[in-house]
Amino acid sequence: MKKFLIGLAAGFFLAILTGIVLLAALSRLAEPHPRVETGSTLIVSLTGEIPEKPPIVVPFPAFESKAPLTVRELWASIRAAAEEPKIKALVLMPAGLRAGWGKLYELREALKAFQESGKPLVAYLRHPGAREYYLASVADEIYLSEEDLLDLKGLRIEAIYLRKTLEKIGVEAEIEHAGKYKDAGDMFTRDSMSPATREVLDSILDEMYAHLVGTIAEARGMAPDEVRALLDEGPFLAVRAKEVKLVDGLAYEDELFGRLKKRLGQEEIHKLNVRDYARYVARQEASSDRPRIALLAGSGTILRGSDDGFGDDGALWSQKFIRTVRRLRDEDSIRGVVLRIDSPGGDAVASDEILRELRLLSKKKPLVVSMSDVAASGGYYIAMTGDPIVAYPGTLTGSIGVIYGKANLRGLYDKLGIRKQILKRGRFADIDSDYRPLGPEGRAKLREGIEAVYTSFLQRVAEGRKRDVDQIRPLAEGRVWLGIQAKNNGLIDELGGLDRALELVKEKAGIAPDERVALVPYPARKTLWEILFTPEVETLLDARVSAALPKDLQPFRGALRLFERGGALRWMPYRLELD
Repeated sequence: MKKFLIGLAAGFFLAILTGIVLLAALSRLAEPHPRVETGSTLIVSLTGEIPEKPPIVVPFPAFESKAPLTVRELWASIRAAAEEPKIKALVLMPAGLRAGWGKLYELREALKAFQESGKPLVAYLRHPGAREYYLASVADEIYLSEEDLLDLKGLRIEAIYLRKTLEKIGVEAEIEHAGKYKDAGDMFTRDSMSPATREVLDSILDEMYAHLVGTIAEARGMAPDEVRALLDEGPFLAVRAKEVKLVDGLAYEDELFGRLKKRLGQEEIHKLNVRDYARYVARQEASSDRPRIALLAGSGTILRGSDDGFGDDGALWSQKFIRTVRRLRDEDSIRGVVLRIDSPGGDAVASDEILRELRLLSKKKPLVVSMSDVAASGGYYIAMTGDPIVAYPGTLTGSIGVIYGKANLRGLYDKLGIRKQILKRGRFADIDSDYRPLGPEGRAKLREGIEAVYTSFLQRVAEGRKRDVDQIRPLAEGRVWLGIQAKNNGLIDELGGLDRALELVKEKAGIAPDERVALVPYPARKTLWEILFTPEVETLLDARVSAALPKDLQPFRGALRLFERGGALRWMPYRLELD
């Protein structure tokens, strides 16, 4: 009887759930297709993260309106708007952006192309920081509310160190790495920056600061020294920002649209939301007979397996990604592939498995690599297909090195009154025990494995870059490079974004330079059925643990998962936030 009632309740729940999904699907079918009115103004509101991989599809308006558009969708929409005769202007409204500088560069270049079309491009800012202002600086006019603040004051990097915290709770982090710059474990074993870390971070900060200064100087018609002096004065009250010509006017949003109405000679502004326009552009592309180019997104921390599910879009699961690559390899309608990487690396074995499949894909279809915000360590490793690599000036890449870490929890167990007794057969059977330190013999054994993985990494890079290992070795050691530095030392081929990657893949695929193509995302968006019926317990738990982490520790949730799983890691030594 008990089993019958449980089965009845489960069936009842499933029937209700199916009904909800069907109603949602029918409501979507009943929606009119997005249209573009003559004289429209495209409103590009941006906030939070801008993902590479299409997010989960939940067919309810309240959820859909909050799902972020991808880089590809925004890029395609802004590019299409430049050529759409019905669109007469674009208003950019960024706020609270958390995107990296590579993605911001991509969107700024798309906005620049729109501006070059001769149509008005206006930016309206709300409590903007460096990211928002960098993006908005391309606009013809920049507006700010009179009581607002322009939080533009340069850039900084903050590094967090947990050694003393771990000591207090009796935890010892044991880390081994290959490469003097491969210092991911320093977060757990030191209480301040090492000289090697400071060297790299200072270099990155200098390059990015120079890029920010140069971009603002060019956009606002100032000398770089004048911009540097202004940044030393920031942040700015709105009135002061206008006085020093960082913004063009102070106005409320309705006043901005009133001015734009006069500029366009319209009685009313026909606002077109970029989300609706993205659907319109996607529908136009899908119904065209243009050659199809796949945009294969390799995004997130690289992990072994295929445990993807609801609540976790921040991982690149090797088996799941490999299945996508194999489907793409056999898809006859796809003429070429742009591999879009946004990953700090992760599991060494998973990275190698992914690279193997990507090399097989490259043998069958023209392929070009496009690096996003970060393609470092394992993220750089999977780019070593031997095909052209394009990156942004601010892309974080390189980090050719290997790290292994484990936690010795003996001190914590003692504090909690927990005691373990270990019986073993085999000299190194307890090498990964959380109750014993590595010891000299265990550490030597571990070093042997790490050096072997590092040697393999160097070999893969040498093959991919068509150079000798001895030429790669000085560029390795785990050092992180910006895209502009990687171009100068030969770790990538060109600086640029999706436009340049498409030009290269069209050339390889024998498609005429002026012929338009359809850029098809792989993997496609997840459906609601996949959300509801494929979540893994571990994934759901990870999501809850991640949400509970303090804000400063959120960037390191990938690291915690990697170290928990163990094994040699090709993982970038730190997560950089240049604010």
